[in-house]
Amino acid sequence: MPPLLDEPYALPADPTLAAVASAMEGTGQWAWLVDDHWRLAYVTTAVRVTYAGINGRLATFGIGHHFFGREQLELCTTWRFGPNSADYMAVVFEQLGPLILADTPGGAAELRRVVDPRLHAIVDRLQPSTAAASSFVAIGMAIERAVDIPVASVRIRRADGTLAGTLIVFKPAASMAMLGAYASMGDRRHFELMQRVSKAGRRPAAILFADLEGSSALARRLSTASYFAVGRRLIRAADSCVVDAGGLVGRHVGDGIVAFFLVETAGSESAAARSCIEAARTLRTTLADVAARSDLEREDVVLRFGLHWGSKLYVGAVTTAGRFEVTALGDEVNEAARVEACATGGRTLASKDLLERLTPADAEHLRLDPDRIVYTALANLATATEKARRDAPAISVCEV
Repeated sequence: MPPLLDEPYALPADPTLAAVASAMEGTGQWAWLVDDHWRLAYVTTAVRVTYAGINGRLATFGIGHHFFGREQLELCTTWRFGPNSADYMAVVFEQLGPLILADTPGGAAELRRVVDPRLHAIVDRLQPSTAAASSFVAIGMAIERAVDIPVASVRIRRADGTLAGTLIVFKPAASMAMLGAYASMGDRRHFELMQRVSKAGRRPAAILFADLEGSSALARRLSTASYFAVGRRLIRAADSCVVDAGGLVGRHVGDGIVAFFLVETAGSESAAARSCIEAARTLRTTLADVAARSDLEREDVVLRFGLHWGSKLYVGAVTTAGRFEVTALGDEVNEAARVEACATGGRTLASKDLLERLTPADAEHLRLDPDRIVYTALANLATATEKARRDAPAISVCEV
């Protein structure tokens, strides 16, 4: 993966705080760390990535400034997500305020001096607390709506018992059991790639379409439960092959498979095209296992593949209250679907636009010779569908 555009913050100078910051960073936690005067000492990269969300840049924090000072409240308005307004920060301040007041020499008068004036009314009603730890639910912004964020604060003490600072760690409202269930099925590489495309944009890519041939007859033959199990095994196998090849899994519709292999993540047009072809070939070899585990014959589980190139694709993640998925728009997506529909008999048809992206080295690795391939226009294929003849008759393809 290409590096983030900003570097992570340096660890705090205080050894105790540095050890805590390193542990939080190393485990990918959402965490803030403040010193004994509530000056920001560290913010994990996970927080900065999550709060930024735009243009690949990390969210900026006022390291060295009071966590609730004017500088920090001005910076929070530049974040896309999180407590990104003075009102949201006020909710956090009201909960942490008793600890902050207890740590502030000079009491409420000094605290009023160092925090943003918009928080002064809260200072007036605070009572100091020396609790070793506390928890509360804050409010943050996510995808155009406010969300609850469970927060825990833990006091950090040095070996001699003196206060080094406070760790503030937080998480999504979903339980760890729920998050663990999702994460255990997913692949971290793919989650990171999906995050990379959270902001939609033009992204040249190789396109893979695949569909189960004879699915209607198979569905009539099997019980609903058995057919569902076949579809689930097939989709899991397909997603694994796509992810292992560095691709992005697209939308699942029935037993259809869609994937995109981006130039920006593959490193070149040739690498993206090669990954697309390799993913299709690997998936084809896994079909025997899918059939065997489903007590079916190998010929019962047959996929047809359509591989195409998208030079003008508009690719991005779509996040709603119900799902998080990657999709792409562009004429080439529809063309790829037309190529796939013509690949009856379990064939893999690849377009000339895709194959001529391959460098000689990648073509040799795939045992292909693009300079000697003979192509056929979709409209001239015996298996051409009516839609292919109508929408993409001139696309040249060959079997790979």
